[in-house]
Amino acid sequence: MLWARWTCTQARRLPKEGVAYITGPNTGVHRAMPVSRLKFESLPHAIFLQRVTAHAPATSLEARLGQGAFLALRLVDLLAADRDPVSSDAFHYQWIATDRFCRELRAAATEGAHVHGIAASASDAHRLNDRRMIAPALLAYAHYLEDAMRLDEALDVLWTLVQVGGAQLSSPDAVAVRLRLGRVNRKQNRFDEAEAAYTEAGVLAAAAGDQYSELLSRIGRANTLLGRGNLAEAERCLQGILADARAAGQRDAEARAEHGIGVALVHMGQPADAIPHVWRAVELFEDEESRLRGLGDLGIMLLMVGNVTAAEHALSEVVKRGGTNETLSNASIELMHCASSRGDRVGFARWRERCDARVADMPPNIRADFYLKQGIGQARFGQFKKAEGLMQQALEIASSARLHEFEFRIERIKNGLRDCESLLQGEQTAATEPVFDTQELREVSASLAQLAG
Repeated sequence: MLWARWTCTQARRLPKEGVAYITGPNTGVHRAMPVSRLKFESLPHAIFLQRVTAHAPATSLEARLGQGAFLALRLVDLLAADRDPVSSDAFHYQWIATDRFCRELRAAATEGAHVHGIAASASDAHRLNDRRMIAPALLAYAHYLEDAMRLDEALDVLWTLVQVGGAQLSSPDAVAVRLRLGRVNRKQNRFDEAEAAYTEAGVLAAAAGDQYSELLSRIGRANTLLGRGNLAEAERCLQGILADARAAGQRDAEARAEHGIGVALVHMGQPADAIPHVWRAVELFEDEESRLRGLGDLGIMLLMVGNVTAAEHALSEVVKRGGTNETLSNASIELMHCASSRGDRVGFARWRERCDARVADMPPNIRADFYLKQGIGQARFGQFKKAEGLMQQALEIASSARLHEFEFRIERIKNGLRDCESLLQGEQTAATEPVFDTQELREVSASLAQLAG
C-alpha cells in the first residue's frame, strides 16, 4: 500500500486552484492541468489528486476515487510505446498495489467500478502485450466523467488513451476517442481544439470507409460553428449533412442532424421552426438516451412558444422513462419552470422539492440553472426577496465554475428584478396560451399528448 499512501501525500501537497493549458500532439486538444503541474512534470494525472479539498479531505470517498483514478492511469502509462519498458516484476508490484486500492472502491461507487476496470484492463494489456485492450475501459470512464461534467478529467483520460494506445488502437477506437475529444473540448468552449479533433476523426473514418463516423465528424464540426455563434453557417452545414445521411440510410446521423438544426434555429430566435426538426429527431433516434435528450429539448422549445401543456407532456415523459442524471435533472427543473409559468404554486413546490433531492448530484451548470429558475418562480409569485437570494446563489455557482455566458444571463435577470414585477406577472398569464399556432406545432402537440396518455 506504499504506492497508494504516496498518492495521498502528493494530493495534500498540490495547490487547489489555478489552471494552465498545454497542447498535446496529434489530438487537437489543450489538456487542462493545474498550475502545479508545471512544478510536478513527473506527476501526470495530478488533476485527479486535486479532488482533495477542505470539503473533501484525503480520507473521503471523493478523494479516494480521485487517488484511485490517478493510480490506475499511472499503471496505464507504463504500457506506452514511447517509454522504456518496465520489468514484469516492477509492473506486477505496481499492479498489486493499484488493484488492492481500487478493489475497495469498486463496490463503493459507480466510478470506483470504472477505475478498477481500468486497472484490470491495463494488467490484461500488459500480460497479452496488446495495448488495444485498454480502450473500452478508458472510453467508458471518459464518458462517465463527461456526464458528471468533470470535463478536464475526461480530457486527461482521453489523452491518455491517445498517448498510450497510439498506432496500435483499432480504427473504431481511434475514431471514437477523437470524436469524444472534440465533444468534450466543445463543451468547454475550446473550439479550435474541438474542430481539430473532429477533423482528425473524419480523416481516420474516411480512410477506414466508416461513413457513419465521418458524418458524426461533420456534425461535430457544425456544432462547433454553432458554439462559435456562426448560426447561419452551422444550420447550412447541418442541412447538407441531413441530406447526405438520408441518402446513405444512416438513421442515427439523420436524427442528430435534425436535432442540431433545431438547436441552431432556436439560437436564431426561431423556436417554432425548430420544434418539428427536434420532433423528427425524437422519432428517428433508436437509443433511449438520445431520444430522452431530444424530448427534453423539445419541452424547453415548446415552453418558449407558450405551449406549456405540450411542454409538460414532453418533460414528464422524460421523467417517467428515466435517463441520465443530467437528463432527469434538466427535465425536473423545466417542469418546475412550467409550473411557475402557469401560476401553479403547488406544482412549483412539488418539483422544487424533487430538484432539491437531486441537487447534490447536479454539475455546476445545472445547479446554477436550478437556482435561477427557482428564483424566477419566486419572482412570479411575488417573492422578490427570496428570488434575489436564489439568483445570487446561482450567480456564485456560475462564477465559481467560470460559466461566463451563464453569469451574464443571471446578472441581467437579477439586476432587472425589482423593475419587472408587472412583466413577470404578465408573462404568467400569457404563457397559458400558445404564442405560435401552426399545423406542424399542433401535430407535435397531439403526438406528445398521445405519448403521455
